[in-house]
Amino acid sequence: MNEQRLNLAAEWDKTFPQSDVVDHEKVTFRNRYGITLAADLYRPRGAVANRDAAGALPAIAVCGPFGAVKEQCAGLYAQTMAERGFLTIAFDPSFTGESGGEPRYMASPDINTEDFLAAIDYLSCRDDVDAERVGIIGICGWGGMALNAVALDPRIKATVASTIYDMSRIAAKGYFDEADTPEARQAQRCAYAEQRTRDFAAGAYERAGGVVDPLPEDAPFFVKDYYDYYKTPRGYHPRSLNSNEGWNVIGTMSFLNQPILAYAGEIENAVMVLHGDAAHSCYMGKDAFAQLKGNNKELVLVPGAVHTDLYDGGGKNAIPWDKIQEFFEKYLG
Repeated sequence: MNEQRLNLAAEWDKTFPQSDVVDHEKVTFRNRYGITLAADLYRPRGAVANRDAAGALPAIAVCGPFGAVKEQCAGLYAQTMAERGFLTIAFDPSFTGESGGEPRYMASPDINTEDFLAAIDYLSCRDDVDAERVGIIGICGWGGMALNAVALDPRIKATVASTIYDMSRIAAKGYFDEADTPEARQAQRCAYAEQRTRDFAAGAYERAGGVVDPLPEDAPFFVKDYYDYYKTPRGYHPRSLNSNEGWNVIGTMSFLNQPILAYAGEIENAVMVLHGDAAHSCYMGKDAFAQLKGNNKELVLVPGAVHTDLYDGGGKNAIPWDKIQEFFEKYLG
């Protein structure tokens, strides 16, 4: 299981300030497809109340949003949870950010779910982690991937899906299910097929473009919401796909016919679905929660919060950190 040598940034290049009560380092680990993933590790400094007798900590792996990098809100979640007593990692998915994988800027329901499982492999084998107390946080599109991961891997004892997107649903049905017809899906299949031919002939992959810039005056609210995060100093990062040229046009093709929440109803371990009740995506959070079963599932709706408010608080402290901490303390011990 040899790892690829990655070129990792040495400087602090996050969109949030560095905590003075958390130790930070860069780490790498390998998924089962041989792709080396890059992560930021955050470890509480000094004495921590929920460290066990052996000195091992509960741990959380964080990823997302879809098209973001670990230097954006995944890192904020990871660092904040480290401040609250957990060892955490925020990682870049395969083919993006500082992680390996060729060709670049591709996404896969399978490989990206595997990225979460590889993070569990890595955390479970650290001497300073209690392998029986490991959880995950998935944000936006990685909220759906997180539910797919916990449906597959019972080592994940607790999961938070924050401001969740079901990327398979979006791909197959469009926003708000407005393209949920066989004809619309066939048109999309034809468009992908034609794009594949063009890409192969050109010997390069055409990019889809990130968040639209400049922002049209008649842009839907959710596009303005994304622009406000990804295209402004609030959340812009030079390695973020959403902040720049986006995925390859065919990079998300496989989501069209590979649903990721098919077995959500069989998840036995604890899950919190966290969403802003004013988010355009809230219907996906509510519908995902409706599939879950058992008394260890929670739906938390943040009043007045839109989709990206749960990326970084949105300037209104929208992320309920205390609730997240209480959830993980309850189910990770």
